[in-house]
Amino acid sequence: MDEVSDDELMARVGAGEAAAFDGLVGRHLPHCLRLAERMVGSRAEAEEVAQEFFLRVWTGAGRWRGSADGGARFTTWRYRVVLNLCLDRRRRPGALPLDSAGDPADPGDSAFTTLHRSRTAARVAAAVADLPERQRAALALCFYEGLSDRAAAEILEMTPGAVESLLVRARRRLRDVLGDLRDELQEV
Repeated sequence: MDEVSDDELMARVGAGEAAAFDGLVGRHLPHCLRLAERMVGSRAEAEEVAQEFFLRVWTGAGRWRGSADGGARFTTWRYRVVLNLCLDRRRRPGALPLDSAGDPADPGDSAFTTLHRSRTAARVAAAVADLPERQRAALALCFYEGLSDRAAAEILEMTPGAVESLLVRARRRLRDVLGDLRDELQEV
């Protein structure tokens, strides 16, 4: 492919010939990289510029008008496109270093809130465990399991009124034992 002109290679690339594209890349990649690296100051960015240039070669080869057809020489066009790509990169705001991005906000609760909730849950569980057995059973069935007074009464083999009485006494005792929690919860 060394003896084939750039215009001929572009015509072949326009026809979909991958070997012609490889020939153009082999011939012009070092020039693109050198120029781009001098312009952008980074080898990695220069490689991105070269990649963008050759992507344009591949996608635009079918519309190529070479110097024989009144267009530019390939090398002139190469310089112009690579320079413009470099200038565009320099104009764009640069990416900040990864360290400056900071940590994303955690959508979950704070450690303080989680700790406070677990301590509160432990205090409530301990207070419920200290209730007399029948009050604890009525509370568990009606409050935690969501059963009606009638269903709980049937399970406990007592009247619904007796279940309601157990619940009133259980709530009163929990309010006495855990009364300070209401103030704490309003502070959080």
